[in-house]
Amino acid sequence: MILRDPVHGLVEFEGEDEALVLALLGTAEVQRLRRVRQLGLTSLVFPGAEHSRFAHALGAAHVMTRLLERVRRLEDELPAELRLDGQRRRDALAAALLHDLGHGPYSHLFEEVLPNARAHEAWTVAILLDPATEVHRALEAFDPGMAARVASLVTGESEVGWLSRAVSGTLDVDRCDYLLRDSHMTGVAYGIYDLDWLLRALTFAELPFGASPSERWVLAIEGRKGLPPIEGFFLARHFMYQQVYHHKATRAAECVVRAIFRRIATLALDGARPALLPEAIAQAVAGVEPELGRYLELDDATLAFCLAEWERHAEPTLADLCARLRARRLPKTVPLPEGSSEPLWKECEARTREIAQAHGLDPDLHVHLDVAYDLPYDEPEGEVSEGLWVTLRHRPIVRLGEVSFALEKLRNQSIVRPRLIFPDELREPVRAALEDLLS
Repeated sequence: MILRDPVHGLVEFEGEDEALVLALLGTAEVQRLRRVRQLGLTSLVFPGAEHSRFAHALGAAHVMTRLLERVRRLEDELPAELRLDGQRRRDALAAALLHDLGHGPYSHLFEEVLPNARAHEAWTVAILLDPATEVHRALEAFDPGMAARVASLVTGESEVGWLSRAVSGTLDVDRCDYLLRDSHMTGVAYGIYDLDWLLRALTFAELPFGASPSERWVLAIEGRKGLPPIEGFFLARHFMYQQVYHHKATRAAECVVRAIFRRIATLALDGARPALLPEAIAQAVAGVEPELGRYLELDDATLAFCLAEWERHAEPTLADLCARLRARRLPKTVPLPEGSSEPLWKECEARTREIAQAHGLDPDLHVHLDVAYDLPYDEPEGEVSEGLWVTLRHRPIVRLGEVSFALEKLRNQSIVRPRLIFPDELREPVRAALEDLLS
């Protein structure tokens, strides 16, 4: 199978191992990803960001084929028990393709709006392991026991540690694809980095500690020639979070969605459940974990249809919130001081809530203290699973943050962007009320 991809160009799945991809693409659970946008509400800010989780899944699988080709040239350095055979290559390719199966509508946001929601990784594992799903049957038909092995790669519990981290880790095929794809589709250059050179700079190295070979052997960056591409990778991720993923208008839209679901939950618990409420959401607001089949009925199109119906709901608050989102009448934002200023943030929020209440608005639904958080490069001491290592000629292996000037400054540094979010009609009274605090 050969595909045209806007990011990677020609994407080929033509080898013997890649036959698995075609079988998996025909399953209902993978096809559902066509109806789940990769960036959720980001298209309200960047109109081109309409790409799907399906496109990203194919991109991640393509990057995995390239990574496996690089590994094939290096694996003589590994102990025999950590090398790849056909089974492990196929497992890795399937894990890359299927790693996002559990995502709900509106990307990561959906995990935050449902009460006691499962993380998408947990849903992915449930989909892989449930004998009733088409993707489980396809995996087991290809190789009995494959579904459990793929799930262990997704959760980082595989017996081959370096391979698990290539599926989900500090430098993995997921990030390698989504940075380039999200940058291309949003029309920005922040996420561009040199994937070709980065893959070429990978090597295997043995750490001086670790209880087992699986813990000791890692994919590392080879020499100083590998520093520019890996620095570019992490800087690209940092800039994408600052400029795209945490864009103020996207965060404001997400607050509206949270308010809608909070209102839905209140109405459902009061016995006024809105019409066309998907059963998975009804189960969640009732405190019951949604059934897997019901969860898989959810996608962006289903939720968009519900929002259109709820805009005509007799309950005015729900109707107004849905109308605001669908017409892109987004709340306004005020940046708050960063650093150790949480009491100041709370005071700003309290004053704004009072203003909202005075104007007849429910502050729980219309006023939000939004704190966007990111950790550009995580390198905890002694943790093999986090951070990266660099091999230098005639020197012991060293942590990336110790040899990279740029990443030394970024490692383990939390980036926090607090904002106050409130309806547009409150702009002037809020600005006046907060002037003394923010001057």
